[in-house]
Amino acid sequence: MRNRQRRVGIDLRAVERFAAAALESLGMSGGTFEIAFVGAAAMRRLNRDWRGKDRATDVLSFAYGGEVVCGAPLLGEVVIAPEVAVRFAEAYGVAPEKEIRKLLVHGLLHLMGYDHEADNGEMQHKQRQVLRRRFFAEPPPLLAPVPAPARGKSR
Repeated sequence: MRNRQRRVGIDLRAVERFAAAALESLGMSGGTFEIAFVGAAAMRRLNRDWRGKDRATDVLSFAYGGEVVCGAPLLGEVVIAPEVAVRFAEAYGVAPEKEIRKLLVHGLLHLMGYDHEADNGEMQHKQRQVLRRRFFAEPPPLLAPVPAPARGKSR
């Protein structure tokens, strides 16, 4: 798990617990996946390079298919741009916390082979099913306060 952005605070331990619970709820407790939080500019580059869409998006998934790390199947990587996710959450009228949780589950479902563009709503149904479970509705907060930048010079 990596946090390569500074605009939105992320509690990586809470994200790790949430991700483990998501894997378990989907019957994939023996598997693993990587999570990267990136800034809007980095996400725009990834979206342009991999999908041919020159704009920042909130989540991308990269399935690795068949790799094994420490004896567990590595499903792939979910990349989230929290800054973009917060903007979308505001536009949708939902809490940023809820949006980040949804994106984690959404990305994981893509790694498992679900495709909302071709599955007649199966992925969306599964996503709603997972997110309705109590832990997912009220988990430990994933977002954390961002420390204020230091003022002046330090010695």
